[in-house]
Amino acid sequence: MIHDSDAQSLTKAIAHVVEAVEETLAAVLPTADGEGPEATLFKAMRYATLGGGKRLRPFLVVATAALFDVPEEVSLRVGAAVELIHSYSLVHDDLPCMDDDQVRRGKPSCHVKFGVPTAVLAGDAMVPLAFEILCDPKTHPDAAIRGELVARLAHAAGSGGMVGGQMIDLAAEKLDFNIGEVTRLERLKTGALIEFCCEAGGILGRADTKELRALGAFAHDLGLAFQIADDLLDVEGEAQRVGKAVGKDAARGKATFVTILGPAKARGQARLLADQAAQHLEPFGPGARLLREVAHYVVARTQ
Repeated sequence: MIHDSDAQSLTKAIAHVVEAVEETLAAVLPTADGEGPEATLFKAMRYATLGGGKRLRPFLVVATAALFDVPEEVSLRVGAAVELIHSYSLVHDDLPCMDDDQVRRGKPSCHVKFGVPTAVLAGDAMVPLAFEILCDPKTHPDAAIRGELVARLAHAAGSGGMVGGQMIDLAAEKLDFNIGEVTRLERLKTGALIEFCCEAGGILGRADTKELRALGAFAHDLGLAFQIADDLLDVEGEAQRVGKAVGKDAARGKATFVTILGPAKARGQARLLADQAAQHLEPFGPGARLLREVAHYVVARTQ
């Protein structure tokens, strides 16, 4: 369990969620046993989802849910659903028709390992599985809560969120975006799913309007800080450490926080956003210490 205490470090808390959500995902993903044609699809789904990733999004679900004493076995299921959506988006983003990336999470991308058609189908299959998990009474006994989670994740992942942001991202390679347009791009592409993760814990815990508003404000600033750090890694990071190709944005002439602000100002802006994110958690008192630390962790990360 994630419990906030002086003895509980953020590193240990994240490592715990990484292990726990891995076990949850391994249990809900279809097994690759058998010789039928579907076996290859199942292997691709497990390959793309298990054994890699920072699992920041599931951590945010579990940590925010802990503020409301939600059982971890419940929040882990929601975290697993989010991770399926996130992993599917990476599989599709890596395709030759999109970003054409050969490496993801330090290993060959799904389409490199299994071929493009199988990778497309693996991503396609991970989306309904995520919503199947949310609809299951094991996730929450209250159908209204399950319905709200489904509706909010669908919006965060769809044309009004992550997918819409990805479409803007494709256009960013051809258009001269200003800082406001880049902010909107990242608010949709990255921030919408992070916002869902932070609010999901409150939804599970029946948070009031004020509490949900505070979690949403925290997520807004956290998502932008995360993306600026990602942009800095693309410029300054090492591919082997980051686990994917770097220098892609510059090669494509795409506007980012770093290309517009420069590395120094971008880093300063990320730190400011992290501070603001932490301040939004004041209503939750000392119990939100780990979440405050996460805000600064995403800025300082090197992968």
